[in-house]
Amino acid sequence: MSAGEPQETLRRTPLFEAHRAAGGKIVPFAGWEMPVQYQGVIDEHRAVRTAAGLFDVSHMGEVSVIGPGAESFLQWLTPNDVSKLTDGRAHYSGLLTERGTYLDDLLVYRRGAENYLLVVNAANRTSDFAHIAEQAARFDGVEVEDRSDAYALLALQGPRSVDILAPLASFDVAALRYYGFAEGAVADRPALISRTGYTGEDGFELYVAPDDATPIWDRLLADGAEHGLQPAGLGARDTLRLEAAMALYGHELNADTTPYEAGLGWVVKLDKGDFLGRSALAAQKAEGVDRKLVGFEVEGKGIAREGHGVKVGERAVGEVTSGTWSPTFEKALGLAYVEAGEAEVGKQIVLDVRGRAVAGRLAEIPFYRRPK
Repeated sequence: MSAGEPQETLRRTPLFEAHRAAGGKIVPFAGWEMPVQYQGVIDEHRAVRTAAGLFDVSHMGEVSVIGPGAESFLQWLTPNDVSKLTDGRAHYSGLLTERGTYLDDLLVYRRGAENYLLVVNAANRTSDFAHIAEQAARFDGVEVEDRSDAYALLALQGPRSVDILAPLASFDVAALRYYGFAEGAVADRPALISRTGYTGEDGFELYVAPDDATPIWDRLLADGAEHGLQPAGLGARDTLRLEAAMALYGHELNADTTPYEAGLGWVVKLDKGDFLGRSALAAQKAEGVDRKLVGFEVEGKGIAREGHGVKVGERAVGEVTSGTWSPTFEKALGLAYVEAGEAEVGKQIVLDVRGRAVAGRLAEIPFYRRPK
């Protein structure tokens, strides 16, 4: 960037000063100043796997969809079957193009028959809302509104999260089912609490008013300390989600990938009626995919990261989308798209790590499943 070009103005969440007070290392991320770590990525990662971690994910976007036409509109907008949702239930879905490729992935919350909340990725919130509003204009009886600035979002994740949250919540959070949610209070402040997350662990996400974010953050950390709760940054969030093989937009998902290629065909309900991308996805399901998302373990020395090549023998068959050193398994893992005919668990591969050939093996995903 030349000296004459304008610098991007980074946004701050309501918890920015709390992060600095806690020693958070702040980095630019998706247009925001966010904490990447506090005590260290490995410590925070292991805290979430064994106790609990608290994340600030207030940079995510929220869109309300309201009105008698809301369900019909969301059935058109997203591939999962919104008619199966009941009040207090959420599901994972996508925003797709007519080619069946991803504009984003998202959560859909049903607050009532005519009241839904969509949660989208931070980097895409502006373009997502423009797309949602454009599509909504084709429907009667539906109003959409970008509510992103009305919410702060905290993610409490880990096996001790129930023990930490239960004394502070106004209802029995232990009774919430996975992907269930309820609206009440936490630490005497209004909150929508869902049993969702992005780490592979049990946990909760708390949607609260921006002014309530810091008091709730402080109370959770104070009361959760005896359970091993630590603040956790984006670095641990990425290693945790990769171990759980959860797709990340911009890496495993983008405008050139479809749910079937990404191993997310279960969100596509072709029998529910027409929706954006349905024709393309129906054809791809009938014909089969040319490439698949796979997991791999590095057997040699090094970490294969996004963009590194994947070979079988001397032949290039794919490319890495995400890679890291796994604190849980203490070895390098990753995700990659490879030719569908080569996507066999156990197959030996060669990873091109900055021009160096490193041995690897395709592995079953997710790498990590939490104990039941």
